[in-house]
Amino acid sequence: MELSNLLEALDAKAPLAQRHLWLIALLRWVRGDAKDPQASVARVRLLLDAVQARPEWLARWRDWWQQFAGQVDATPLLADYGFAPRTAFLSELGHRLRRKVLPGTPETTDLAELFGLLLPTRFDVLWLKALDTATLKRLHRLLLAPPAAQVDASAQAPDFWHTALMDALVFCVSQVGAAGFASEIRMRMSAQAQAGRPFHELPPLLERLRQAVQQHGARSPQALQAAAQLSGQLDACHKAANTVYSHLEAHGVSVGIVFRLHQLRERMVRIQELLDCLQSDQPERATAALLADLAEVGQDNRSVRALIASSSHLTAAKVAERSAESGEHYITRNAAEYRQMLGKAAGGGALLGLTTWIKLSLYALGLSAFWAGFAAGLNYAFFFVLIQLLHLTVATKQPAVTAPAMVAKLKRIREPGAVHRFVDEVANLFRSQIASIVGNVGMVVPVVLLLSLALQFTSGAPMIDADKAQHVLQSLHLLGPTLLFAALTGVLLFVSSIVAGWVENWFVFHKLDSAVRHNPRFTRVLGAARAARWASFWRNNISGLAANISLGFMLGLVPAFAVFFGLGLDVRHVTLAAGQAAAAAASIGFGVLLEPAFWWAVAGIALVGPINLGVSFYLAFRLALRAQSISEVNRQRIRAAMRRRLRTAPLSFLLPPRLPPQPASHG
Repeated sequence: MELSNLLEALDAKAPLAQRHLWLIALLRWVRGDAKDPQASVARVRLLLDAVQARPEWLARWRDWWQQFAGQVDATPLLADYGFAPRTAFLSELGHRLRRKVLPGTPETTDLAELFGLLLPTRFDVLWLKALDTATLKRLHRLLLAPPAAQVDASAQAPDFWHTALMDALVFCVSQVGAAGFASEIRMRMSAQAQAGRPFHELPPLLERLRQAVQQHGARSPQALQAAAQLSGQLDACHKAANTVYSHLEAHGVSVGIVFRLHQLRERMVRIQELLDCLQSDQPERATAALLADLAEVGQDNRSVRALIASSSHLTAAKVAERSAESGEHYITRNAAEYRQMLGKAAGGGALLGLTTWIKLSLYALGLSAFWAGFAAGLNYAFFFVLIQLLHLTVATKQPAVTAPAMVAKLKRIREPGAVHRFVDEVANLFRSQIASIVGNVGMVVPVVLLLSLALQFTSGAPMIDADKAQHVLQSLHLLGPTLLFAALTGVLLFVSSIVAGWVENWFVFHKLDSAVRHNPRFTRVLGAARAARWASFWRNNISGLAANISLGFMLGLVPAFAVFFGLGLDVRHVTLAAGQAAAAAASIGFGVLLEPAFWWAVAGIALVGPINLGVSFYLAFRLALRAQSISEVNRQRIRAAMRRRLRTAPLSFLLPPRLPPQPASHG
């Protein structure tokens, strides 16, 4: 719509919705093609020129503005816009999802609801920030100030704006105080912060500011002094709230508490912005900055991804840290540990041979898709847990926990030799993975062959019939979807590590080990000594149990759900795939060596392992880098060091280092 048509359409007596729709159209005209902020600024100047040239339109505008200021409540916009209606993560998540789905209406007297329709794009942030001071003064003098203010350029802003600012300050400071007094925040502050009682001083300081503004004016020395005292007290509150993070680091992270702390910090920023608008020497400039920030907050407030990222960053860091603690046990650094890893992997492969036998036996039950997947998941979970309790190893479970362990080495990346030590750790991990895969696959194949031969000897039938054997070989074909399924399995391996870290963090956060150790009911039933042993067992094994059980059921149930939704997805775990191929070969006999399908399956299995490991390691590594806040510059240093090691010492990624020769004894 052209500017002349917009000016003609202005009607102060129109219904509420129509008046607001006119303002939306005016701002859409200012936005233009939303490519150049300066073009929008030029349109604002064009609007001001048109206003000066048409006094009759200015009179109609002032009537419109009087209606707008009298009916619309600006306080919710200034005090609450961008903040959760209830300080809880899940309620805010639901609120944002509803905003994405449900449209807004201009028929409202709540400026917070209307604001999202007025300035709906990130481009609005740019052109608001691009407005120069001279244009802002003209905008205020011609459009927003009452007629008397045109004579005196230093006149105060409209009363409704000052009233809204003061009311918003009262609401925001009250919310900050309520958050600081909340038990989940207050009890986690440091003893020094609690003794300082910073949140107790906010109400009297706010009342002192309110009285100074009411009696002497917003920019009076008394009001400026009261605002400075309030700002100083808010800084003390901010420092006290920050001590909660130290408690969360030590005792487990809650997304809800992190979310509340984030809201508390943002409200303190909003209070400072409101004070700037109230007391700035350039109120137009401060108001434009506030509106730009509110427009940006409105965009962020629509983003579910931004909510999850801001609230879960500390949780991700803690999950990575928990995984790092577990991952240290899976990295070998010398020949003795390398041989030990081979032995543990061989034991794990033997048990996975039994897992393969049971998995293939379940086909005979003819279960429906869900119950077949559930039974398979139960089978996997049982043997994964058994392998954990026997201190054996499954190769593909390692990368998701070893990647955070390696990234933990980069906490002090600025220290001399930090990157070199990290590359050493990568080489150690790579060797450990090779040992694990060799041990797993090297044992699962003979165990499955022996089981199949034993079954054929005792019952006269192999583990699976010939038709099923051919189907197994075809499902593992290199040129089929095997590699895609292997990548999906790598994702599930990573997800299991996230589940493990989250469950362990939840266990620690709720102090369940202490509850098991000291709760009167537990000690009465188990006895003090046995309760202490159970507490230690759960604290030491909760992460592994969560990872193994979740991985087992995901491997079993994900294909079942994929069938339900018609996705045709499956999983390919290198050790289990090798066991199934061995069972198929035993069913077909020595003639399988002459079948191309067998060798295509062998080639597929040879790549399933690296893809399982690579995908899970990559995802865990990215999470750990983000959790440790490793910069892009340092990431480039790491990549350069890796390439240099591959050129100069490629065998260090395959063979363990030899121990230095011991000096001869001449005793």
